[in-house]
Amino acid sequence: MSDFKDKVVFITGGSRGIGRACAVAFAKRGATVVINYAGNEAAATETVKLIGEAGGKGKAVRFDVANPEECNKAVEETVKELGRLDVLVNNAGVAIDGLIMRFADADYQKTLDINLKGAFNLIRAVSRTMMKQRAGVIINMTSIVGEMGNGGQAAYAASKAGLIGLTKAMAKELAPRNIRVCAVSPGFIETDMTTHIPEEARKMMLQVTPLARLGRAEEVAAATVFLASNDASYITGEVLKVNGGMYM
Repeated sequence: MSDFKDKVVFITGGSRGIGRACAVAFAKRGATVVINYAGNEAAATETVKLIGEAGGKGKAVRFDVANPEECNKAVEETVKELGRLDVLVNNAGVAIDGLIMRFADADYQKTLDINLKGAFNLIRAVSRTMMKQRAGVIINMTSIVGEMGNGGQAAYAASKAGLIGLTKAMAKELAPRNIRVCAVSPGFIETDMTTHIPEEARKMMLQVTPLARLGRAEEVAAATVFLASNDASYITGEVLKVNGGMYM
């Protein structure tokens, strides 16, 4: 893996789960990591501590990814303080499940605002800096549900499928300035989002997963770091599946 020393990595939703695992993985390679969080200050503080223990420098910034002004301000302040921004990982997300006949408009809009609009806001915010640098990598965290669909997750599937389209469009638009854009598509990973899954549903998932287990956040982080590294310098517009073979 390439060294991320002197590189600045910005990760949304970095206080726990996959976001935290990504923060630690980049820190192990010497990166300065700025994490965004929505409200759990204690979890964000813990992630910053883990970044330091892993050998990197860390900072936590609280803002709403669905708010374009707050996104712009956070990116501008990061670049002003650190001088650059090399990698953006759009990881912030929410999953609100329910049958479509009873799904509330507010819940649908919230899902799109955080999962899809949030990524759009951050990409737009970092694009000017990366274009001036003539270098940068953007990784969008999509989902197996955005690729194959899932009953009871219409809003989540729509938002994550939208991220795939956004990834491919941005990969073509930003490539002339040497900015690569890819997506990582996790399957079912052991995180806070999957702890509520009933045991029967968990067994069914394992039965249709060739590797017969749930993934780990660290495995998703490893794929993310790879795509952001120079080892993936000729890869853009791709969706890297990390799903144990559940969807090929």
